[in-house]
Amino acid sequence: MVKFSILFHNPIDPDAFENRYNDLLALLERMPALIRRQVVNVIGSPQGPSPYFRVFEAYFEDEDAMRAALMSPAGQEAGAELFRFPQGTFETFFAHVYEEAGGYTETQDNHAGA
Repeated sequence: MVKFSILFHNPIDPDAFENRYNDLLALLERMPALIRRQVVNVIGSPQGPSPYFRVFEAYFEDEDAMRAALMSPAGQEAGAELFRFPQGTFETFFAHVYEEAGGYTETQDNHAGA
């Protein structure tokens, strides 16, 4: 599985951000082959305030599906809307996603046979 993520920095005008973000979200949700979407509202970090306000993540089965979705008419429209946000107020990246249910990482203390 892969994801396309958008990290939004803290907005100067939260109301204007919300209006623009809702327009973007409606377009992102129309992309084909979208398996799941996740919206994260950042509340802080262990070091205090975070430079991030919100994170949007769009999940796809594989890279081909993601790239096709981004190049689709809906993806292109969403991309144009994203670039209406002020320069420097967001970051984007692609990532492979690996998920595990339960389990643990072996250490010398819990190594089998030790």
